[in-house]
Amino acid sequence: MPGAKTAVAWLASVAPDPGSCLQEWERDPLGVVLLPAGKAWDVLVLPSRLGCPTLDVLFRVLDRPGPVLADSADGRTGFFVPPGTAARWLGTGVRTAGLGTWIVVPHPGGLSSGPVRWLVPPDGNGTLTDPALLELAMHEAAAGLAAEEDEGRAGHARG
Repeated sequence: MPGAKTAVAWLASVAPDPGSCLQEWERDPLGVVLLPAGKAWDVLVLPSRLGCPTLDVLFRVLDRPGPVLADSADGRTGFFVPPGTAARWLGTGVRTAGLGTWIVVPHPGGLSSGPVRWLVPPDGNGTLTDPALLELAMHEAAAGLAAEEDEGRAGHARG
């Protein structure tokens, strides 16, 4: 898979020792590596309850958003955004991974055997999600969730 090979190279390029990172994935393509954020990308981490609807909104307005990770063990969704975004982000309830932090990253071309998996794997071209667009998508997703909750409460009140 040529796209996966360039995505692997793109991800590994931020590792302190890219060769070791590549070897680790070659030994276990179902495994994960730790990679530093803040070089080629930052990650904005949302609770999956908001992250999944946000990704749905992004898919309605973009052909392809940047890479997105899901962590089923932690119930979180991580959106890859340009470096420096984490230092400037002010959103409530959003964790950030920027310079000085590390994230668990599965191989982009295979299925992860652990709880961390790609919802949108990297394309190898460095495509990232625009933080302003991500914020708008988050607001739309949150409004949709609030409307669903209001309908649920109204339904219970009638029932």
